[in-house]
Amino acid sequence: MIALGIILLVVGFLLHIGILWTIGIILLVIGVILFLLGSVGHAVGGRRHYW
Repeated sequence: MIALGIILLVVGFLLHIGILWTIGIILLVIGVILFLLGSVGHAVGGRRHYW
């Protein structure tokens, strides 16, 4: 999810498409939150680890 967020940010920036930029930021933030929750040991979606 983090990688997809970064890709959408770059594509949205290069093509000047605002909606891709916004979706990229949202996916990046959600991906980082899930990664942090998984790395501290909280179960995310029924899993102990989130990759």
